Amino acid sequence: MSKENSTKNIRTAFFLNLGFAFVELIGGIITNSVAILSDAIHDFGDSISLAIAWALQKKSNKPKDEKYSYGYKRFSLLSSVILSGILLIGSILILIEAITRLFSPQDVNAQGMLWLAILGIIINSAAALSVKKGKTLNERAVFLHIMEDVLGWIGVLVISIVMIFVHLPILDPILSISITIWVLYNVYKNLKSTFNILLQALPKNVDVMKLTKELEEIEDVISIHDLHLWTQDGISHVMTLHIVADSNYDKIKEKVRQKAKTFNIDHVTIELEGSNSNCINN
Repeated sequence: MSKENSTKNIRTAFFLNLGFAFVELIGGIITNSVAILSDAIHDFGDSISLAIAWALQKKSNKPKDEKYSYGYKRFSLLSSVILSGILLIGSILILIEAITRLFSPQDVNAQGMLWLAILGIIINSAAALSVKKGKTLNERAVFLHIMEDVLGWIGVLVISIVMIFVHLPILDPILSISITIWVLYNVYKNLKSTFNILLQALPKNVDVMKLTKELEEIEDVISIHDLHLWTQDGISHVMTLHIVADSNYDKIKEKVRQKAKTFNIDHVTIELEGSNSNCINN
């Protein structure tokens, strides 16, 4: 999936989220539901987060220049951190509110909540689908934002149906706590992946031992050392390595780059050394 598609996906999610936030605001007033009004405020916050994600994802599409020699790909990581941070703070606030409501449940218009929940599920599901297949960490963070809303509206739907027949307002905070715990767990995983990239950990989808073995099997390659591999944004990988060989340097470099592409490595820097050389990094 191209970076242009990533930007388009986030843009679609932004407009859907912002539009429905206004619907929630009106619906919360009509149904006299504090929960829905709170979610409306939460969605307006999400919209701001999505606007940031949209802007930074678009910036990450820029090619390299005199300021950033590798391009702007890591700007999408910055967006992922901001989104995850906002989601983390929002989830904690929701968790506090949900725990409070365990001790003082509030009555709402269950019938009105039912219809608003159906609309919420449809709109937020459409927004979630627009970024679900995205490969960037930015899109994953956005997906978590929207999935929180989808699950929340499914919960509202279930609760509203139950409350039409049985008066059990305590179900609302119980479900909210469950959803928030799920969201916090996924935020942790997303932030862990993001910081692994920022700290230049090895890409998870590259088997370095297999890669090294296949590179060493290239004709005329004597040995390989000082191999370093990292990823710019979880998709575009970079590798540098030293190759010991005594002949056919151009042929070796071409084969190394071809092999690297099969491991989704886009940028390769190769230093070739003769068998009698004394590499200080060896």
